[in-house]
Amino acid sequence: MPLPLSCFKAYDIRGRVPDELNEDIAYRLGLAFAQRFQSRRVALGRDIRHSSASLLNALAHGLAARGVEVLDLGLCGTEEVYWAAQQAGIDGAIEVTASHNPIDYNGMKLVLGGAIPVSGDSGLHDLRELTAASTATAPQGPAPMRAASFREGLVQFLCRHTPAPGGKRLKIVVNPGNGAAGPLVEALAPHLPFELIRIHFEPDGSFPNGIPNPLLPENRGATAEAVRRHGADFGVAWDGDFDRCFLFDENGGFIEGYYIVGLLAEALLREHPGQKIVHDPRLTWNTVDVVGKAGGVAVQSKTGHAFIKERMRREDAVYGGEMSAHHYFRDFAYCDSGMLPWILVAKLVAETGKPLSALVGERMRLYPASGEINRVVPDVKTVIAAIRGQYESGGTVDTTDGLSIEFPDWRFNLRGSNTEPVLRLNVESRHDVGLMKRRTEELLQAIDRLGGAAQGMAHA
Repeated sequence: MPLPLSCFKAYDIRGRVPDELNEDIAYRLGLAFAQRFQSRRVALGRDIRHSSASLLNALAHGLAARGVEVLDLGLCGTEEVYWAAQQAGIDGAIEVTASHNPIDYNGMKLVLGGAIPVSGDSGLHDLRELTAASTATAPQGPAPMRAASFREGLVQFLCRHTPAPGGKRLKIVVNPGNGAAGPLVEALAPHLPFELIRIHFEPDGSFPNGIPNPLLPENRGATAEAVRRHGADFGVAWDGDFDRCFLFDENGGFIEGYYIVGLLAEALLREHPGQKIVHDPRLTWNTVDVVGKAGGVAVQSKTGHAFIKERMRREDAVYGGEMSAHHYFRDFAYCDSGMLPWILVAKLVAETGKPLSALVGERMRLYPASGEINRVVPDVKTVIAAIRGQYESGGTVDTTDGLSIEFPDWRFNLRGSNTEPVLRLNVESRHDVGLMKRRTEELLQAIDRLGGAAQGMAHA
């Protein structure tokens, strides 16, 4: 019987270990990747999860069996795999990671040379079919790999974006959540004009301080408290593979990723006037306003890293941002980085002399937002259609990603998860936080009447 391979998702591979993802599947995927893309040299990296090393080894066995030279990057983040894929002679790169998923999960993120993502129609469906058709079993013992590191080059690249020497020496709390960010931050530290306060810093696959997912409110307390206790200028926390970073102001206040998108867009447009900025459709008004006033061009794209990267390449956009704390940069092969955003924010704080709360506070007041709220529903399409029927009269409808309806003083986006029967709701208003809250509650009640049930917060 062929494997169901439920671990293959829209943009990557994720599943519970070992029933949904295991060494045999990883081995077959390695065979499939080499066959589908005719690769000669592929770089592999892994996060800190206990199953990551064995999955990487099995993946390497599969690649090597097809004659691929495999480079072992060891413990690193997805960002470092993207960087490796940009280097000459690298035909592809794969990060073994489950990022912010539960402790018994793992997964993989795949790119080709130049850090071009492998997802959906760009090859992931083919890999699924080839993997499912195989009955091969992963060999025992170490796979043939050559240890490699491109970290020094990445450090040099990141340091080009730090504040000029001689200014205020910022104090910054850094919290990798015991994930993979620690080693790269440590490599950066000697070159940064900052004082770093390290918490939950050591990589530890048992995650003694909880799964690293700062999007969950219950995971923010340690960073916020450390910022206040040390009198830091701001704090940064990462998810497990640090392709997302989350910022806290000098008071320990968590800043929604939406407002960081506007902040970075404005900063990059000062350096690159008139350029294009790509954003997702979930929350838009602040971004469009900031980009317009800064002389740039705002371009809306469907949510998801594959869609954002593809649109950025097509538009040659200088920057792309999603409210879920994914930030994409043209100078980084249009890939998302969890290191560049906080370094660029530090540069803004140092050069303007303004605290982070002041840099985003006015934008938060002008465009208050609900943050993403999830509801489990019996049928996503049915509920979206019913909500559209209730609200489209008098509003402007957009279906770029799910359902967006815009009114003069408020708007909302309702979209389904790619992998679960879950609806994700975002609401924003102009200047009126009370209106935003009322409309949010109104929509949630409407969804719940259609069978919705609270799930908590997540990201795309």
